[in-house]
Amino acid sequence: MTATPAEAREIVLDGQRVSYSLRRSARKTLGLRIDHRGLTVGAPLRAGLPDVESFIRSHARWITDKLATRSAAADVPRFEPRDGATLPLLGDVWRLQIGRGNNRVVWHETGPAPVIELALRAGGDARQLMLRGLQERALAVFRHRVEEFCLRLGRPVPAVGLSSARTRWGSCSVRSGIRLHWRLIHLPLSLIDYVVAHEVAHLVEMNHSPRFWSVVASLYPEHVAARQALRKAGAALPAL
Repeated sequence: MTATPAEAREIVLDGQRVSYSLRRSARKTLGLRIDHRGLTVGAPLRAGLPDVESFIRSHARWITDKLATRSAAADVPRFEPRDGATLPLLGDVWRLQIGRGNNRVVWHETGPAPVIELALRAGGDARQLMLRGLQERALAVFRHRVEEFCLRLGRPVPAVGLSSARTRWGSCSVRSGIRLHWRLIHLPLSLIDYVVAHEVAHLVEMNHSPRFWSVVASLYPEHVAARQALRKAGAALPAL
């Protein structure tokens, strides 16, 4: 594939100066990629700079969110599941307790502080057991919230699954139903509800038109503030 040397450029997005690498090639469409090197924009050889910058600005929110999340994640040490360690879950702080058992997770919700007990068998992997428990809990919570918002809209409840997508908190498809990022379980229920309301609204409007946002507002009136809070909260997730 014919390509030209990468060109270092800058653009202002939401008042923030963002550096990016512009790579032109024989590709037919514009594309974005964010990795450890930062933002890379792929463009057709004949694409004009105004078109490239317009494309970048049309994805400004995704770019700034992704860059902020990557920057924050780089500063957060990897979480180690040890006895007494704490995790944010559903707006509260839970303490890990490492015990012995048949490889199951026990949720102790009463007492002075909520506890997640990892009942490990000999030689068990605490991290894998913890992740399995968090995902199981996430799916149960998400299904309940999707049911609640579908009831408000008078819509049938679709299949609900988990996602590990790098760029989205959730998705809605006619085929696969609603998928929600399992790491939402770390956040307060109010923010989980915003993401759920957003995806349930797609059952009515499979787009982001004014009519779609009207449906979101009917389900979650404080959606603008929640979206801003979600951006900050997502950048502060523990590094699992």
